[in-house]
Amino acid sequence: MGLMVYAPYGRTGVYMVQDALGSLAPVTDTPEARLDIARRIMRTLPATAWLRQNGNFGDHLSGGDAGLYDLLLNPRDRSYTITAFMALLSRAGLEPTCLMEPARYNPALFLPDPKLRAKLAELPPLEQAAIAEELTGNMATHVAYVVRKGAAPTRPDPLDYASIPIMREIPGVELAKQMRPDNTLPFAFGTLLVPIALPPQIRGILPLIDGERTVGDLAQALETRGVGEEKFRQVWRESFDTLESLNRVLLRSPA
Repeated sequence: MGLMVYAPYGRTGVYMVQDALGSLAPVTDTPEARLDIARRIMRTLPATAWLRQNGNFGDHLSGGDAGLYDLLLNPRDRSYTITAFMALLSRAGLEPTCLMEPARYNPALFLPDPKLRAKLAELPPLEQAAIAEELTGNMATHVAYVVRKGAAPTRPDPLDYASIPIMREIPGVELAKQMRPDNTLPFAFGTLLVPIALPPQIRGILPLIDGERTVGDLAQALETRGVGEEKFRQVWRESFDTLESLNRVLLRSPA
């Protein structure tokens, strides 16, 4: 099951305006009357309001009356930090198989300092995820795929030569073009742009991923270019783990 909950830090400003509207446009008023007050507030919202500074969402700007109502007048709006979200799932007898995108919850990606990374590596994954949320400040939602506790499916092996890699959202040849000369891929986590390091050989692998070639086919193609099997496995493992965590490359298990 796919789930989405609101997150508090990336929605800074929302709950302040919601509180004000709770007094000016209480839930006992009609939706039309509440919307009228909300529109008037937004037309004259002070420049110092945190909602004006927050560019992590645009529901109230492009979503019409429905977007404005959902953002500022929703009587059941409840936000969760990643720690609170995981606790909610646990109480419901569920566990996540994947957070979207997984890399968003890896603070090492935007903390290049070696000492900081060493300290992060000592922490459990959930604590690392909480740090990522607290430091970036721009997560407006948390999205997870969940299963019943103990029912997580076996993940396909990216080193199984019969598996088939599949690009998501953007063709491999276009993704390779986005890589910088220093072999980093600029990736936007909402309003935060992070350079993601990749092995240089992935430039030649990405254009070959067409949803039909197997991992074994990729290995054979790289061998003709002087990249042996051992080196290919090293490059592919590192590249797949990184690109999967960005939700850019997925894997179809062998039939």
